[in-house]
Amino acid sequence: MMKNYPHALVELRSKLKISQEQLANILEVSFSSVNRWENGRFEPTKIIKFRVDKLLKEHGIEVEDDENK
Repeated sequence: MMKNYPHALVELRSKLKISQEQLANILEVSFSSVNRWENGRFEPTKIIKFRVDKLLKEHGIEVEDDENK
């Protein structure tokens, strides 16, 4: 199963109370990349998925895997 990254990113930002721009800075990507990922238009690269997973784990945030993928 694969993680639902659009949901994971929204959940991460919600828990950390940060904007898409702030998350983009943390992940060292552009704001538009975060926006596209959250809206499901594109998928993060493996490197970014690793960074997101690490942030989720560091902050004790659990996001269920997407059963449809």
